[in-house]
Amino acid sequence: MGSLYAKGGSAVQIAEQFSTQIKQGDLQPGDLLPPVRQLAGELGVNPNTVASAYAKLRDAGLVATRGRAGTQVLEQPLMAVRNVRQVPEGMRDLASGNLDATLLPVLSLSADDAFPQQNGYDVSGDLPALCQLAGEWLSQQGASLGEVSVFSGALDAIEKALRSHAAPGASVWVEDPCWPPLLTLLQHLRLKPLPLPIDAQGCCLPEKDASKQGCAVILTPRAQNPTGMSLSAARAKSWREFLAKNPACLAIVDDFWGPLSQQPLHLPCAKDNGLYVLSLSKFLSPDLRIALACGKPQLMQAMRADQYIRERWVSHILQQIAVKLWAQAQRDGLLVRAQHAYQQRRDALAERLHTLSGIPLPPGEGVHIWLPVRSEAAASQIMAQRGWLVQSGEPFRLKSGPAIRVSLANLISTQLETLAQDLIVAIGAGTVVN
Repeated sequence: MGSLYAKGGSAVQIAEQFSTQIKQGDLQPGDLLPPVRQLAGELGVNPNTVASAYAKLRDAGLVATRGRAGTQVLEQPLMAVRNVRQVPEGMRDLASGNLDATLLPVLSLSADDAFPQQNGYDVSGDLPALCQLAGEWLSQQGASLGEVSVFSGALDAIEKALRSHAAPGASVWVEDPCWPPLLTLLQHLRLKPLPLPIDAQGCCLPEKDASKQGCAVILTPRAQNPTGMSLSAARAKSWREFLAKNPACLAIVDDFWGPLSQQPLHLPCAKDNGLYVLSLSKFLSPDLRIALACGKPQLMQAMRADQYIRERWVSHILQQIAVKLWAQAQRDGLLVRAQHAYQQRRDALAERLHTLSGIPLPPGEGVHIWLPVRSEAAASQIMAQRGWLVQSGEPFRLKSGPAIRVSLANLISTQLETLAQDLIVAIGAGTVVN
């Protein structure tokens, strides 16, 4: 390790050299940096200089302080992107979070269907038909947050909002546990996640004496991934009051479950301090990379400017397809059918777990169930031995306890009893099974 140590007398020089070694791969994820006093002695500098260098590396998302375990190199965002999960032959997939294809609208293009092919690069504006459809649906939800704009997926909209609002090194409140791609995005933007616990009423507010303040908070109003919890009316009201007292904090509302939800939409923010994002992926198609956003006017203007600099516009062909699929899903009752089907699977498993073991599960919705366990490794291994592929909770967690996520979108009713029995065994396992 000696050859990897930084040289120089300033915090900036030390940080830059470690940064280079990390990005070149000389330092790998999991490697420990030298203790502060040890490195200070070798370089002949004040320990505060080394501590300041390590702080710069933490702010850049390159390392994390693990207490007595030392300062550890983190996996970098582009390295952290998961490969496509391969489900071993014979295993039943309860880990990927995939949807039930039979509950999605089927796109069929007839000879009469014609999507306008643009022959130039002067396309501007969003498709009025899609914005109108979204506006009508939001009005039905009781949400009036201004003009709707179209972006290339929920993460694209969230990224543009954070780029416009948050400076590198700033802190952002997130749900704990939360959606892993969001943590990867924050790391990529050099933003620090501040965890907020989830309970039966949704995301909790920051403690009054919290030492760190977030410049933004990202909230899931319904079917939170991975817990399935939704914001209650009382909790949403508390968030609105909190945000009114903290006008510099932006609320980003990721309503990914949207039209598949049977719960009312309780908005935690107002038009002047929030951004509402609706992905079309869950109820139309995971491959339809479109999200709709509306909210704070100044922020929306900045996001549109960012879009114009980058991708310029979202394909009008894709937008036309989204309109066709959404209208079809409404006309044929597919959304109501999907709502009931997904909820029935979740409720059925929750009821069997409670009956067999007394394990209470708070009411929720969506395709995921979050089960606290004694050991994630032991629980995952036991489930794998019994033919189930479940998701370890570690990628979702910041400070919350060990758990596994079970995705039920493609669970067959005849598998329910066996799954419940196997989960009870896995939940109580405390050591890794060989």
